[in-house]
Amino acid sequence: MSRLPLHTADTAPEESRPYVEKAIANNGFLPNLIGVLANSPQALETYMTVSGINGKTSLTLAEREVVQITAARIHGCDFCVAGHTAVALKKAGLPVEAVRALQNGGATGDAKLDAVKVFAEAVIAQRGAVAGAALQAFRGAGYNDRQALEVVLGISLATLCNFANTLAGSAINPELQPYAPGAI
Repeated sequence: MSRLPLHTADTAPEESRPYVEKAIANNGFLPNLIGVLANSPQALETYMTVSGINGKTSLTLAEREVVQITAARIHGCDFCVAGHTAVALKKAGLPVEAVRALQNGGATGDAKLDAVKVFAEAVIAQRGAVAGAALQAFRGAGYNDRQALEVVLGISLATLCNFANTLAGSAINPELQPYAPGAI
């Protein structure tokens, strides 16, 4: 049971309702994350806005999902691991083995995606103060300084979601259960 109210389109504060309705239209259901964030219209607006901005970065969808799954795993947010696993498999077209590896902190077998994963792990572990060698390794994999900052952007988005879900203790929606850690 969630420690914070899980709002619906009917119970959400008026300011949150347009975002809740958009999430339902985009997903075909209301993710519990959105129901939780609806408690604060500003938190929900921030999530939706930053999510849209994150989607416009120069990182591919697969690379962005590597960042999201990596951050969710490190932050202990099974809900976000499940949600981003679904996106990684259904929309980004990542192989099941690669996504399973990400869920467990392992290598995907794709050198570029693994460079994103390792760099995201370093950014989180070192709170941005990554060693010069870590930044050079990221660059050496074909990434640039813009993309290093886009990894930080993705981590900031993940942090909002991961921490909100953990605070709320919200369950993984039935629609996302097949993508939960250990389910694929």
